[in-house]
Amino acid sequence: MFVDRVQIEVQAGSGGDGCVSFRREKYVPKGGPDGGDGGRGGSILIEAREGVDNLSALAHRKSWRAESGRHGSGANRHGRGAEDLVIHVPPGTIVTDAEGQFVIKDLSQNGDQLIAARGGKGGKGNTHFKSATNRAPRQCTAGEEGERRILLLELKVIADVGLIGKPNAGKSTLLSRLSRARPEIADYPFTTKHPNLGRVQLDLDRSFVMADIPGLIEGAHLGAGLGHEFLRHVERAGVLVHLVEPLPADGTDPVENYAAIRSELVHFNPALERRPELVAVTKSELPGADDVRQRLQDRLGSEVLMISAVTGAGLNRLTGAIARLLQPNSEQ
Repeated sequence: MFVDRVQIEVQAGSGGDGCVSFRREKYVPKGGPDGGDGGRGGSILIEAREGVDNLSALAHRKSWRAESGRHGSGANRHGRGAEDLVIHVPPGTIVTDAEGQFVIKDLSQNGDQLIAARGGKGGKGNTHFKSATNRAPRQCTAGEEGERRILLLELKVIADVGLIGKPNAGKSTLLSRLSRARPEIADYPFTTKHPNLGRVQLDLDRSFVMADIPGLIEGAHLGAGLGHEFLRHVERAGVLVHLVEPLPADGTDPVENYAAIRSELVHFNPALERRPELVAVTKSELPGADDVRQRLQDRLGSEVLMISAVTGAGLNRLTGAIARLLQPNSEQ
């Protein structure tokens, strides 16, 4: 199950209480205070880690609680501090305070980390309160409570290249042909329900990550279909590859389909209008594909590629064009 948004509650551990104790030994009638401090409570950390694909591990556990620190004891023994609790999430996860409605941190890179809830400090034992005028202090302090927060974790897929287009434009097939990803492929709309990622190897030293963004429909920026669920993943793609099907099953015009998807992107986020884009007519083996390509070129005033994920035609040219757009970021 792919999960890209989840709300959780985190509760850091409380600090241990300080101790009131006095030294009691034979032949030492006035040993003085020896109460130890309490240990620090465990904090809750959220860390981005490669290999974690989505937030499904958090979907079934909505409450996360770190251990509290141990109380202090006599003979100046301090309580043991609790270990921090680390929650691993995929790179590209945005952590938002659900109550305050503000972004705490964007964990965009592998190893990025934040302290979601800080553990409480341990209390002080009575040793801290001795003085020349108070040689037998009987006061100590309690440990601080750990922080509590309600967090919204939202994953926005990070990819060098995002495949966009109408449903059944051939995005999943192309991804499976260029990488080892194995997305579900069928001849009906909305086969893909969530983004699929694959690494495309250019040569021994260069590769890029390609994401198959689920098919968009008109009105997606207003939430039509699963519009916002899909569109927000497009924001993280460095280069957009727009696939246009020459003979849509619904009988719509391919060129108008291209314009409709572009309109949805711009309405959702105007910055996407300036995102580097390659346009390719898929299923080039079908009749009329070359005519659709020519119409698109006339409308855009730039080159439109012809590819076929089934026959392999034009794929080398496509990956070469992507590599040039990604330079110098294609080296990883």
